[in-house]
Amino acid sequence: MKPLSFLCIATYFKGEAFLQACKEAGNTVYLLTVESLAGSPWPREAIDEVFYLPSQDNSVQNLEAMLKGLAYTMRSRPIDRVVALDDFDVEKAALIRETFRIDGMGQTTARFFRDKLAMRIRAASAGIRVPAFSSLFHDETISGFLRSTQAPWLIKPRSEASATGIKKVHSLEEAWQVIHALGDNRHNFLIEQFRPGRVYHVDSLSMEGRIVFNRASQYLATPMEVAHGGGVFRTATLPSDSPESGRLYALNAQVMEAFRMQYSASHSEYIHSDEDGEFYFLETSSRVGGANIAELVEASSGINLWREWARIESAVARNEPYRLPAIRHTHAGLIISLARQQWPDTSSFNDPEIGWQIRKEHHIGFIVTSDRRERVLELLDRYMDRIYQEYHASAPVPERPTH
Repeated sequence: MKPLSFLCIATYFKGEAFLQACKEAGNTVYLLTVESLAGSPWPREAIDEVFYLPSQDNSVQNLEAMLKGLAYTMRSRPIDRVVALDDFDVEKAALIRETFRIDGMGQTTARFFRDKLAMRIRAASAGIRVPAFSSLFHDETISGFLRSTQAPWLIKPRSEASATGIKKVHSLEEAWQVIHALGDNRHNFLIEQFRPGRVYHVDSLSMEGRIVFNRASQYLATPMEVAHGGGVFRTATLPSDSPESGRLYALNAQVMEAFRMQYSASHSEYIHSDEDGEFYFLETSSRVGGANIAELVEASSGINLWREWARIESAVARNEPYRLPAIRHTHAGLIISLARQQWPDTSSFNDPEIGWQIRKEHHIGFIVTSDRRERVLELLDRYMDRIYQEYHASAPVPERPTH
């Protein structure tokens, strides 16, 4: 069988394990990234050729230049599959597939995994609970939404990742002030009723339209709390046989079916409402979760999401069967914080449960594993106190993410 060519798009430095596994499967691997990441430690041995964009943005000019460059490239190099390794590249990948008629997720389906308004409309139409929301297109519709729901509300960008650009408003006057300040860009935002509750994430792999691997975790400090409150990010896996996990897995399967997921990794977030005890859908994405969640999943299950996603993509492209490796069930927790020190001295963190720590300037973070979830939570609480006292630094959330 002839080798297949994969174009992997990553305008943020990530996905090294995907690139390596894709190459190991016998494929030709092309990387499309941005010029500012040319010096990043990509696994060059796994990449046959690198192409560069001048910037990350999805402006008409940048996308048109991308298509022209690829059209020229494809005169001598075929591309069989396109994979977006980061949220901000989903639109690029879908546009390339549509333009060059390459198999995979097209622009309409890609919207469900990228556009927060499309997500909510699709979920609600499938009977999946979502917090009350409204587009920002029509003044009278917005006014009706504000009158019929209780404050506070969240005004969110439709196509940003994590907590970037979200503003919390507490009155009609404040809501309209923020909406008007968006000017001609307000159609790229939505407004949603804030629902207090516990937030969870489900990290999955899908193959042939069904989920073949799930791992549910609970944020102990949500991305929004960390981004806007300057906190310490913490999340811990749930027992796989717990009632919470069962409800989350059932809901996640419903979401993936409604959103037409066929094969990919996915990272989805849900909230367990304090008001009515129900789970609500918040958002999803067709990628591996960020903030080192992939490392958390691997520590608890033995499944490397990046590597298995690459194996799935290769199996689908070759029309071959895919078999998931054996799964283990260990409790794991992740804690990460910005640090005042350039390279924090973490030698005093020496508990045997530590299986991973972050190696990044001005960051401190660990993954701990144990047969007992109580021990994981105990360590995360203890480390949080120490990090706040000795290491923690905070920075304002950016309007847009940077490299």
